[in-house]
Amino acid sequence: MGEVGVAGAIPVVDVTAIVAGPHDAPAVARVASEIDHACRTVGFFSIVGHGIDAALRAALIDAAEAFFAHPDDEKAQIAMARGGRAWRGWFPVGGELTSGQPDHKEGIYFGAELASDDPRVLAGTPLHGANLFPAAPAILRNVVLRYIDACTELGASLMRAIGAGLGIDTRWFEQAVTTDPLVLFRIFRYPPDPGPRWSVAEHTDYGLLTILMQDGTGGLQVHAPSGWIDVPPDPDAFVCNIGDMLERMTAGQYRSTPHRVRNASNRSRLSFPFFYDPSWDALVQPVPGANATSARARKRWDGADPLTFTGTYGDYLFAKVARVFPELGAGTF
Repeated sequence: MGEVGVAGAIPVVDVTAIVAGPHDAPAVARVASEIDHACRTVGFFSIVGHGIDAALRAALIDAAEAFFAHPDDEKAQIAMARGGRAWRGWFPVGGELTSGQPDHKEGIYFGAELASDDPRVLAGTPLHGANLFPAAPAILRNVVLRYIDACTELGASLMRAIGAGLGIDTRWFEQAVTTDPLVLFRIFRYPPDPGPRWSVAEHTDYGLLTILMQDGTGGLQVHAPSGWIDVPPDPDAFVCNIGDMLERMTAGQYRSTPHRVRNASNRSRLSFPFFYDPSWDALVQPVPGANATSARARKRWDGADPLTFTGTYGDYLFAKVARVFPELGAGTF
């Protein structure tokens, strides 16, 4: 338990000690230390021992394959335009932009399932609302909602370990930043062989923590300090990485690392990223002891500097979303 292996240059951390009780304090401390080291170096790590049921994961993959096998006109019955400001539903290949260029993928966007009388929905808060689910396969609704719940618990456990690794109160994040975490979930299908371009170009994630399940196809690359490296897929492991806000909150001690995808295989690739992010109205603030003067200066492909951001997470996220889906930013959904 707690031993570190290597997949490429991505540390592999057994997190059994932080998700299973009763907790063994020395083992928890080892896990926290290993995650902290990964966040300070490459910004990515794989986890095993995460406790998310293999049968649930298999059912999610089967349901996703069944949905994407339908023709586009059937999938369009849950098109994102029908989700409005909740930013939910299906988009076709080329319907999402990265760095201004269309991605070579299609996908479905989900989030926490909120009723129409929820105060956040009544207020018209972007990215909050009900999900759109297809008529077929009907099972997709059940497995998606169960998976979101499981990943939300896992995300909270990982953030407590991150707090421990930073030497702060393990409950600091949930008390100061994630009292009502924004949880978002995506299912992506990457068609085979995008030609000379990338299926998804270089980018970073926006929030705190991404938890990624992949099928066995591969194609993910991470810009590690040593250069671009492949992340071999492991059906029993999740790939985790930190986002821009955690880099900002740690004053650059942690790395929001660029990554990209190219499905050069002869079959479709499925990926299932789950985002555990700050509350929409959470004021982005440094963790206790973070010192902005010690931040590492490093250039990003987009020229942006998350370390200079001030405001709420909702401000940051909506500005990013408006570039990914211009219709949402323009209010035309």
